[in-house]
Amino acid sequence: MLSGLFNNFLLYFEWVFEAIGTTIIIYGGLRATIQILFSEALKKPQNLATIRKELTNRILFGLEFYIVVAILGTLRNPTIQDLTVLGTIVLIRTVLGYFLSKEVKEYQFD
Repeated sequence: MLSGLFNNFLLYFEWVFEAIGTTIIIYGGLRATIQILFSEALKKPQNLATIRKELTNRILFGLEFYIVVAILGTLRNPTIQDLTVLGTIVLIRTVLGYFLSKEVKEYQFD
């Protein structure tokens, strides 16, 4: 019974963290879209590099929650498929983080 309760506990938090991560990513996408549309509609110049950086930061932050979800899923049911999903998410997060930091450094010197 305790293992079933623990399994449900982890499943609940997987759902919560997945919802939080998804919300952060959607919010970032909507915010960037609105900023670009207002910039174009009002003919007000806006720094697209700043919008891109903010969007990328929100995507990375949302992916952090997906990593938590993958870890919890692996704890609940440790299979090769779950480990592959976890590794893929961590790899995506690492690659995005690398290119974001490289891009930020380029903009600092321009």
